Amino acid sequence: MSSKLIILSFVALTFACLAFAYEPKPLQDFCVADPNTSVKVNGLVCKDPKQVQAEDFFFSGLHLRGNTSNAVGSRVTTVFAAQLPGLNTLGISMVRIDYAPWGLNPPHTHPRATEILTVIEGTLRVGFVTSNPDNRFITKVLQKGDVFVFPVGLVHFQQNVGNGYAVAIAALSSQNPGAITIANAVFGANPPIPGDILAKAFQVDKSVVDKLQSKF
Repeated sequence: MSSKLIILSFVALTFACLAFAYEPKPLQDFCVADPNTSVKVNGLVCKDPKQVQAEDFFFSGLHLRGNTSNAVGSRVTTVFAAQLPGLNTLGISMVRIDYAPWGLNPPHTHPRATEILTVIEGTLRVGFVTSNPDNRFITKVLQKGDVFVFPVGLVHFQQNVGNGYAVAIAALSSQNPGAITIANAVFGANPPIPGDILAKAFQVDKSVVDKLQSKF
């Protein structure tokens, strides 16, 4: 009987740990972020509820096209807790992504969030790669109105495969999902990752690594 109790306790503890692996549920109606505090917590400190205004829950500007005049031809406009203080502790955020013709939102991950993306205009090729050891590439071409999910932590991308501009809106399951763009992280690390390590990891000549690092 005692062994069964130990097993049940272990299972309960496991699920409890899983439950706390993501952002905790708020313990009050809201916790509007106070950007003026110097206190450091896992998230942002709450503003005095008596000082909260409607503006704390409001963001304007997602109707505006982002500037895609850059090397990859895309622009992400974020609505995280930093831009919308009322999101603090609520475990949700969103972005607008603009794509120039054939523009790319490069392979990246969100370490703290699953992403669900809706195409508002244009045609996007999207995809993600599963974790080791399979590394399956799962991809699909999306049209206006289509929805696609990128599981938390997996490398994914979107590419405009049309000759016109494209727009998508995405929701993420974190107030601060984070983004790790693979190329920037690997070749643009500061200080740089030693070239011989990258050359061996990618099985290329070190001169190729040096050239890539010079671009970031």
